[in-house]
Amino acid sequence: MRNDLFRWMGIGCGLLGAVLTVLVVAGWPPLLAWDDRIARDLHAHAVAHSGVTRSMRVLSDWVWDPWTMRVLAAVACLLLWRRGDRERALRVGLAAVVAAVVQQGLKAAVGRERPVWSDPVDSAHFSAYPSGHAMTATVVCGMLLWLMPHPAPRWAPAAWAVAAVSVAGVGFTRLYLGVHWFSDVLAGWLLGAALVVLAVSVPVGGRRPAPSPQER
Repeated sequence: MRNDLFRWMGIGCGLLGAVLTVLVVAGWPPLLAWDDRIARDLHAHAVAHSGVTRSMRVLSDWVWDPWTMRVLAAVACLLLWRRGDRERALRVGLAAVVAAVVQQGLKAAVGRERPVWSDPVDSAHFSAYPSGHAMTATVVCGMLLWLMPHPAPRWAPAAWAVAAVSVAGVGFTRLYLGVHWFSDVLAGWLLGAALVVLAVSVPVGGRRPAPSPQER
């Protein structure tokens, strides 16, 4: 039952991500208006609060940067490989690589412009959709939670809290800094979650994958 629920959650996230992508490509007016309203409100606050903006840049560019997340995934892969747990090492590594490929492919295919400001507080390169920061954080944090020992240790709630704050926090920083629309971040979360479910559910060499935290 838990296995089915976990997989259906992944399928649901994937379908919602696909629908959101279609709406962005089609330029659905209600979505664009919602994106614009959120972007303007947050940008006005960022311009007026330089101290908060500097903190957001540190979090976005260093603490939750995609390369920081990829380094965490690489360290996890190395530790698993040295312990002989090569299947899970490969799953974590492939999830991180596929996330990078998918996000860059979608950026090129959709070609969405980032918000443009006369008084920007930050800058970013490449197309906006989806948010690479949000997607990478979702995938890496999700895979690291999947590696949690069973039965769950005492520090499990803290690990879940850190993962949740990281995934939600990095999305907020990208919006606050005015380099993404809300739908970019939402797509990163949805597609990242779908990829985590796919990465931990697909059998490798006919072997059943190790259970995820949701399946235990």
